[in-house]
Amino acid sequence: MSGSADWKRPDSARLIASLPLACLLVAPDVTIASANPAAEQLTGQGARRLVGRSLASLLSFGEPLIMQRIGEGDAQLFARAAKVSINGQPMRQFDVMTAPVLHFPGWQMLVLNEPLGVEALTGDGAGAGGGGDHVVRAPEILAHEIKNPLAGIRGAAQLLERTVPAKDRALTDLITSEVDRIAKLIDQMQTLSRRSTDPMRPCNLHEAMRRAQAVISAASAHAVSIEEEFDPSLPQVMCNPDSLVQVLLNLLANAREASAPVREPRVRVRTRFASGIALHRGPGNSPLRLPIEVRVSDNGPGIDPALSDHIFEPFVTSKKQGQGLGLALVQKLVREMDGRITHDREEPAGWTHFRIHLPVAKGLGPNAERG
Repeated sequence: MSGSADWKRPDSARLIASLPLACLLVAPDVTIASANPAAEQLTGQGARRLVGRSLASLLSFGEPLIMQRIGEGDAQLFARAAKVSINGQPMRQFDVMTAPVLHFPGWQMLVLNEPLGVEALTGDGAGAGGGGDHVVRAPEILAHEIKNPLAGIRGAAQLLERTVPAKDRALTDLITSEVDRIAKLIDQMQTLSRRSTDPMRPCNLHEAMRRAQAVISAASAHAVSIEEEFDPSLPQVMCNPDSLVQVLLNLLANAREASAPVREPRVRVRTRFASGIALHRGPGNSPLRLPIEVRVSDNGPGIDPALSDHIFEPFVTSKKQGQGLGLALVQKLVREMDGRITHDREEPAGWTHFRIHLPVAKGLGPNAERG
């Protein structure tokens, strides 16, 4: 048995990368010099986008004294349950710790830890809207336990990228991007009680579909082939790209599972203009047109008629191992993008259709919504 002298010791960079806590190295000019995978997960941004960015543009504190102390560069700080906003998102509570880097004046480590204890089960009291805003936050504990291994998976993918041939790096890139997307989705689930939504921007619907298909294909060597009927003339839609990928991924995965029992399983995706669809937004607001339709179809046996009117409700599922949260989340994400989702059964042909209707990206002009 070899002694400890024969072991290869991990270097400090590897140790910091392995930490489940979000760690930022802050330079003397209070810009971010490096970030570990946990910090990337927490902020929803990769290290390339974080490095060189001013700390004040990423984080804002409910107590201004915290940023003032960080700006001093040589102070050791510990703030328990401090209110922190990341990238302009609503304030959340973190334990904030800073420490100067020994022998490097002005350099410091900043660590963020989101405390999750028994009090997290009951939320933080009624909000401005009264008792209706009081939300059970137990899922946050589960999310916290998921994000820790995600950081390790991302770090492993980055290390693997350095050793695999160039032709295989698309797979490591896929792992990294999907971990980032899942982590961001977990953040969304942790803040389901918030009223604000993630920012939307113009998005190529077909690019989002290709990305979702790539994930489906990578997940199973025996995936059902997806038939495409795309309208290449469609303009960009207004959406959150990560949310749109998640929606399409859920619907494609459901369609693949639903069609698996039939002899010749088929999944079909179609995009088209659908004139006449509009979202009525209440008195005094003009209707929002939703002319872009994406339809995900499968030739499976269809949805149990007893569940058909309730499939978008939480915990409603016909799967033996299902949790009944997938379609509820899909509907929530679609509605946050000012879209609508419906489903129907084409019984004579044996197809089940899920249809998403989305608005055209702003600024494209009326001609983009032809018809």
